Amino acid sequence: MTDFARPSDPPRALPDMGRLLDFARSEVFERTFREGMALVEETAAYLDGPGRALSKRMERAAALAYAGESMRLTTRLMQIASWLLVQRALRDGDMTLADAADAKYRLSARVGLEAPSLSTLEELPAALRDLMDRGAGLYDRVRRLDAEMYETSAAANPVTAQIAQLKAAFGG
Repeated sequence: MTDFARPSDPPRALPDMGRLLDFARSEVFERTFREGMALVEETAAYLDGPGRALSKRMERAAALAYAGESMRLTTRLMQIASWLLVQRALRDGDMTLADAADAKYRLSARVGLEAPSLSTLEELPAALRDLMDRGAGLYDRVRRLDAEMYETSAAANPVTAQIAQLKAAFGG
């Protein structure tokens, strides 16, 4: 299967550019951007420093769990950072709306990462568990923002569909 649209495929509706730009210029976006980038830096510093030293002293099974969870965490954080950078590029005019709306840049189109088992969690250092919790929370928040900002289906938001019908009926 190819990534190209077939002639019979309906054109994909684009989200509201004004709404996206309003969001990307908002204090909510700025706070989320700073939080996301700070968490990336904090995680990298931990994993390259104290976390690496600690993992070398762990039993084999715990060290494997540590490696797996640190990879899962960095993957999640890189997805967040990528999404945030796309929003900033859209805001700054460095990216088109059509490009930003592409599924490859969307978090809501991605499958969530599996949660570690409880026995695995118990083997991990508290600092890593804290970073994992914060990363998961930020990922969930950004994923909701992505869905909210880029959702164009009227069925997904019945209020928007009703307003559009009223406007059409009354010439609004």
